[in-house]
Amino acid sequence: MKQQYQSPLNTRYASKEMSHLFSQEFKFQTWRKLWIALAEAEKELGLAITQEQIDQMKAHQYDINYEVAEAREKEVRHDVMSHVYAFGKQAPKAEAIIHLGATSCYVGDNTDIIIMTEAMKLIRKKLLNVINELSKFALEYKDMPTLGFTHFQPAQTTTVGKRATLWLQDLMMDLEDLEFQISKAKLLGSKGTTGTQASFLELFDGDKQKVKQLDDIIANKMGYTNYFKVSGQTYPRKLDAQILNVLSSIAQSAFKFSNDIRLLQHLKEIEEPFEKSQIGSSAMAYKRNPMRCERIGSLARYVIADAINPAITSSIQWFERTLDDSANKRISIPEAFLCVDAILTLYRNVVDGLVVYPKVIRKHLNDELPFMATENIMMDAVKKGGNRQELHERIRIHSMEAGKVVKMEGKQNDLLQRIANDAVFGMTMEELEAIMIPENFVGIAPEQTEDYIKNFVQPMLDKNKQLLEEEGEEIRV
Repeated sequence: MKQQYQSPLNTRYASKEMSHLFSQEFKFQTWRKLWIALAEAEKELGLAITQEQIDQMKAHQYDINYEVAEAREKEVRHDVMSHVYAFGKQAPKAEAIIHLGATSCYVGDNTDIIIMTEAMKLIRKKLLNVINELSKFALEYKDMPTLGFTHFQPAQTTTVGKRATLWLQDLMMDLEDLEFQISKAKLLGSKGTTGTQASFLELFDGDKQKVKQLDDIIANKMGYTNYFKVSGQTYPRKLDAQILNVLSSIAQSAFKFSNDIRLLQHLKEIEEPFEKSQIGSSAMAYKRNPMRCERIGSLARYVIADAINPAITSSIQWFERTLDDSANKRISIPEAFLCVDAILTLYRNVVDGLVVYPKVIRKHLNDELPFMATENIMMDAVKKGGNRQELHERIRIHSMEAGKVVKMEGKQNDLLQRIANDAVFGMTMEELEAIMIPENFVGIAPEQTEDYIKNFVQPMLDKNKQLLEEEGEEIRV
């Protein structure tokens, strides 16, 4: 049994891949990669740095001597300089040139950007796979009529597949925003204490062109084509707010989906997957609680609330930098990514195992269909010579009486029988029942579903087919 608090995001919810991106190992290895890139760039621009020094640094990029860094940090109370010291102990020939001219934000901020960019790519992959599974579900059920709701009150008929396209469209909007955010990823570069690069101007003996080249070379070595052209000591904290807004948007979409499934599960129309040995309730063995969707909602609420953290942090930064961002960033950014990672794993798991109950869906639809068919009934009665205004008033009265029977007496909807018994309509029960074909009341929902997926979703999936996986991750406890 562990003696210290462990985040449930690591132990229960998020994937190993996402947890690794925010691990100490990935962070400190990236620090060393940045120090190597800095040394190489400075050497290329003419500083007295040898290849032997760089080779010694490269030899120890991954085998970090953490115990040395931790002991040093207890003395100097500075994490970056502690790791500079530890790196120097492993690469003694390079000790004098490690971190040359840089500030802590050179490794800290560039690493944060790299981690967030890689994390967004992982989120993008998972989002694509959810969209892929949801598309299959929508196409499979594009023709199945179901009761549509406004205000969670019975409204017009739609189809199960068409409803799924509403969930899909939310995710497609999220994907568009996510891809835009990834497309403009840029490093901080190496800007110095207040962003003026004064220390590098000193190193390069006043050669401004070399100072400008330094950022280009570092960005290229780290796999980036761009960097912030101006900054204070840090990259603009607005970037964190923008990224978490995208994560919040994904959480909002997932939350909406999970709530819809919870409502449908209450109606016994659609259920999330329920494993053979799963226990729904400790007291009621018959219960099938929507645990996965409830967890999606729970995590989504956290992300939505968490997104306000970087927004506030961005708004209260003073001049070229303050340090009241640091502790908040260390918590709010990783947790948002870990939560959304877990949400998308759950989302795919639910979609992949959704259980649809056609007969229950049909029953609920048939209970309400007579009310929805009144316009059609009235038009057919007019064709038989009836008066539209008189028929409208008679339908209004019959509908109210039938509603009372359903709500106050708990009986079946008898609207059709009332209309058949009313000579004003001149229609038999057989004629009325012939109108009651649910497929005739779905409008162009099947076509909308097919067209949307064919023209908008599928081309995007085809473009990213290398990221699609046949099976989703197994959800953790």
